[in-house]
Order: sequence, then structure tokens, then C-alpha cells
Amino acid sequence: MCGNLSRVSTSGRRPALWRRAVVRLAFRESPRLASALRKRWAALKNPYATVRFGPHTYVGPGFSLHAPDGGTFETGPGCEFRRGFRCELGGPDSRVRFGAQCVATYDIVVQCTTSLEVGSRVMFGQSCLLVDGNHRFRDPERPMLAQGYDFTPLSIGDDVTILTKCTIVASLGERTVVAANSVVTKDVPAWHVVGGVPAKVLDTYGPQDAG
Repeated sequence: MCGNLSRVSTSGRRPALWRRAVVRLAFRESPRLASALRKRWAALKNPYATVRFGPHTYVGPGFSLHAPDGGTFETGPGCEFRRGFRCELGGPDSRVRFGAQCVATYDIVVQCTTSLEVGSRVMFGQSCLLVDGNHRFRDPERPMLAQGYDFTPLSIGDDVTILTKCTIVASLGERTVVAANSVVTKDVPAWHVVGGVPAKVLDTYGPQDAG
């Protein structure tokens, strides 16, 4: 009698262990599969563009690449685009490149007609906007939308941190930190902390401050 109970108890555990193993496997592997499908779809829906994702790059839900006229979008290895990333390329000469291990958190928008070069290990906080052009507006005889744009290629150095809800329309040097809710309209040298609207230098740090 006791032996029968033991066998029933053991066999009852096996399905539960099997189900838990399947759940663990699905939880680990399904994001990778979904990411692979999103990357494939981004390339297929933009047949005139060059689209390259580095090894182990993760593409989350809502990832969107809009390049109807071509252009280049590339990432280095280990990048992470968590949710709601949108990149719009303005033409065949447009180019956006991310270095290794960059992280774009949620609802990041990139609009590029010239080029955006992002270094390695750059972090983008929630709801940031990066744009390489501004509307012209000074001609009183023409509507703003008919006046065209002024474009400037952008670069973002290694290990830059851009916090929540920032707008970037200028270049950032290595290790720059941009405070939340800032609008960067002028180039920022390396090792600076900037913030405000428009962003101004709040602090410096790094090798020049050592000792």
C-alpha cells in the first residue's frame, strides 16, 4: 500500500516538473525568437535600405524602421532596443549607426536625413528624440513647411548617458551626461553634465578633475 502511494506521488510530480521546465524555456527563448522575427521584418519592409543588426542585438516590441527611399541602419553587438523604438531615414544617403552595447529604453524616436553616429555603451532614457535637422522659418512670405530644413550630421561619443525626455539636435562628446527634460541645441564637449532648455553646462568631471 505504501509503495503504491509512493509511486502515485512521484508520477504526479513529473508532469508538474515538465510543465515548469517548458515555462522556463519559453520565458527565456520566446523574446529571442520574437526579436529575430522583428529584425527580419524590419529588413523585409525596407527593401531599398541597408539594415544590419550586430550579434546578440535585442529588438523589443514596437520596433519600427521607416526607410522607403533607402539609407543605412546598423547596430554593433549586444545592443538593446526595449520597446517603442522608431527610426526614420530621410533618403538613400541617410545613415544611422549604433556602437556596441547601446541601450534604448522606451519610446525613442530618431529622425535622420544626413548621419547619426552613436558610440558604444550609450544609454537613452525614456521618450528621447534625436533629430539632425530643424525647420527653417524666417521667410515671412512662405509657410514654414515650404521653407525646407537645415541639417547637421550628429555624433554621440562612447559612454554617453541621455536621461528621460530629452531632445538632442547637436553632438555629444564622450561621457556626456544629459539631465532629464533637456533640449541640447549646441555641441557638448566630452566629460560634461548638461541640462535645461536649452541645455547649459552644469558640471564637469573625469580625468581633468582627478587629483
